Amino acid sequence: MSGEANPFESLQSQIDDAAAHLEIDDDVIERLKYPERVLETNLTVELDDGSLERVKAFRSQFNGDRGPYKGGIRYHPQVTRDEVKALAGWMTYKTAIVDIPLGGGKGGIVINPDDYSESELERMTRTFATELRPMIGADRDIPAPDVNTGQREMNWIKDTYESLENTTEPGVITGKNIASGGSEGRVEATGRSTVIAAREAFDYLDKDLEGATVAIQGYGNAGWIAAKLIDEMGATVVAASDSSGGIYNPDGFDPVAAKDHKNETGSIVGYEGAEEVITNEDVLTMDVDLLIPAALENAIDEDLATDVQADVISEAANGPLTPAADEVLEETDVFVIPDILANAGGVTVSYFEWVQNRQRFYWSEEKVNAELEEIIVDAFDAFVETYEEYDIDNPRTAAYVVAVRRVAESFEEAGTLL
Repeated sequence: MSGEANPFESLQSQIDDAAAHLEIDDDVIERLKYPERVLETNLTVELDDGSLERVKAFRSQFNGDRGPYKGGIRYHPQVTRDEVKALAGWMTYKTAIVDIPLGGGKGGIVINPDDYSESELERMTRTFATELRPMIGADRDIPAPDVNTGQREMNWIKDTYESLENTTEPGVITGKNIASGGSEGRVEATGRSTVIAAREAFDYLDKDLEGATVAIQGYGNAGWIAAKLIDEMGATVVAASDSSGGIYNPDGFDPVAAKDHKNETGSIVGYEGAEEVITNEDVLTMDVDLLIPAALENAIDEDLATDVQADVISEAANGPLTPAADEVLEETDVFVIPDILANAGGVTVSYFEWVQNRQRFYWSEEKVNAELEEIIVDAFDAFVETYEEYDIDNPRTAAYVVAVRRVAESFEEAGTLL
C-alpha cells in the first residue's frame, strides 16, 4: 500500500473523468474542482498539567450550490489541508448522488486523540468550535462525526455554539446522541448503506449474496456494522482487520463476537473465533466475493490492485482506491461501488437528523432505516442507469457523471449575481 497519492488530486482526476462524458463548459468544471474556502487555524489549548499546546486544524467548505455545507470533523495525526479539501469535495458529490439538498464540507484537527485526556479533548473541541462559530449554523455549515470523533465531540460542539450564540439550535451539528437531538439509526447508517449498495450490486450482477464470502479492512464503526449487517443478509465474513492486524477463518466467524473482543482488548487480533492472524494487505487481496475497505484513503494503490481478487468492492471508507488502482481494477472487471454512493448512509441519516431538528419532530428507527433504504436504492438505480446509458467502463466515473451533472445544474440554474 502507498500513502503517496494526493487525495485532492485524486478527486480532481475523478471530476475530469466524469466531465469527459458531460456537455458542461470547461470553466464550470474548473469551478467544481476547487473548494470555495478553507479555514486553517492554530488552536492553543491548556493541557492538564497547565502547559499550553498549539495544534493545527482545518475546515473546508467545498461547494454550497445545492444547500448548506455538510461534512464530518476528524481527529487524526495525518490530517492535512489537501486531505480536508478532498474529503469536502467527495462530500459535495456524495450528497449530490443521493440527491439530498446539502453541499460538501470537511474538517479536522491534527492530533492523535489517544495522546490526550478526555478533559483535554473537550477543551480542544470547544476551542475549535469557537473558531468555527462564524462559519457554521443550521443554514450555513453542519459538521458531523468522522474518524476518531463521535457523539461526545458533537455534543460539545453543539453546547459551545449554543452557549456563544445564546440560542437553541440542535441542527447546527449532526451525529449527536439521542438526548441531545440525535437521530435513531445514525450510528449504523454508514455500514448499512455500504451493505445495501453491495446487495443491489450483487442483484445487478446476477450474483447470490447468500453464502458469499466477505473480507473487511477496518473494524471501526462502519466496518463492524457492515460485517454485522452483511452476516444477517446471509453472507459469510471470513476476514477482517484493524490497525493492529487481521483475522481469518475460511468458515466464517461471528462479527459481533469479534467486535466484543476488540472492545475488551483494543484489537480484533487474538479473537478465538478466527483460525489465523493475517495482515491488512492479506485482507485486501483475499479471494472473496465482496471486499469492504472501511479504513482510510489510499488503502489500495496501483501495485496492490494487481493482487486484488474480490469480485465486488463496496467502499465504506472515503477514497480507499487511488485513481491508478481504479484503472487496474477496471481492466480486471472488479465491480467497484464508489464511496460517494456506498458510504452515503452517514450523510443521508445526518440529513434526516437535521430535518428532525428543524421540525422538532423525531422519527422511529424503522422510519429512518426505511427512508435510507429508499434513497440508497434509488441512487444505485440512477448510477447503473448512467453506467449503461453512457457505456462507461469505470463504475466510479458513472457515479461522478450523476453527481457532477446535478451540482453543475444547480449552479447554472441559480444564475449569476452581479
